[in-house]
Amino acid sequence: MIFEDYSFIENLSLKERERFFGSERKKKSEISLPRSNMMVNPLNLKHINRIDELPADMITLNLEDGVSESRKEEALYNIALFLSNLKESKSSVVVRVNPMDEGGEEEIRFLEDFGFDAVRISKVKSPEDIERALFLTSKDIHISMETKEAFANIGALKIDKRLTVANLGILDLLNSLSISQSVLSLDNPSIDYILSKFLIECKSFDIYPISFMYQDYKNIKEFKEWCLKEKRMGFGGKQCLGPLQVQEANKIFSVTEEDIKKARYIVEVFEKNSEKGINGFMDEKYGFIDEPIYKDALLILRLGV
Repeated sequence: MIFEDYSFIENLSLKERERFFGSERKKKSEISLPRSNMMVNPLNLKHINRIDELPADMITLNLEDGVSESRKEEALYNIALFLSNLKESKSSVVVRVNPMDEGGEEEIRFLEDFGFDAVRISKVKSPEDIERALFLTSKDIHISMETKEAFANIGALKIDKRLTVANLGILDLLNSLSISQSVLSLDNPSIDYILSKFLIECKSFDIYPISFMYQDYKNIKEFKEWCLKEKRMGFGGKQCLGPLQVQEANKIFSVTEEDIKKARYIVEVFEKNSEKGINGFMDEKYGFIDEPIYKDALLILRLGV
């Protein structure tokens, strides 16, 4: 916990909360391939007080659609208060700001000097949105992929290496495409296409894709089915609502010990044969091994770190 007792905050005005802004600046997270991205509402003091101990690989403090217009400033001050007293966190901490023309620019300016890992921009439509954010912050840039304009040309958004992560906002994207949310099911081909396009184009431009948030947080069975489907497709992580979803996502998107053991074996035998000038050979355990198989084993080991 950041504060042993945070109840004093509830009765403070926004200006009074400034008096409790601390000087802590947590170190940048080393997590580059998050399995779980948990959304936290900064108006919920109990939840934001625990961001130093939550099990999610990534935590997103949400200033956008989870906060009503009348309370956005309160949420912003809460983020500043808790971040400035956050000494360390096992998770990568991200702040999701509003669209750039709807308060996002001001929120980035206000939070820039506090300790967190990335700014997530909402409702991105064009590279200009990315450019404006890059100008305002030195932190990494994440985006919410939730407009048809962005989805139609994902590669054009990669204008800087600091754009590292894209989160699929599938409900907003469906609305932007004038498609009913009723199509969102495990066996719908349009959803398969959206997931595939998002995944492959993000990967093609070195953007880490995180799949959409499953809203029915009590239905863990179907959440697991979505995670398993997305892992088979090639995803490495999913947005989450609550610790139960985080627990399942972390488990499903982890590389298994069996996979790591196999990959280590392949790397070892390939490198031994390569030293003899042999880059393709039959192995008694895993059949034919050549350079593409070796490269995949190296990838598995990198993902398993």
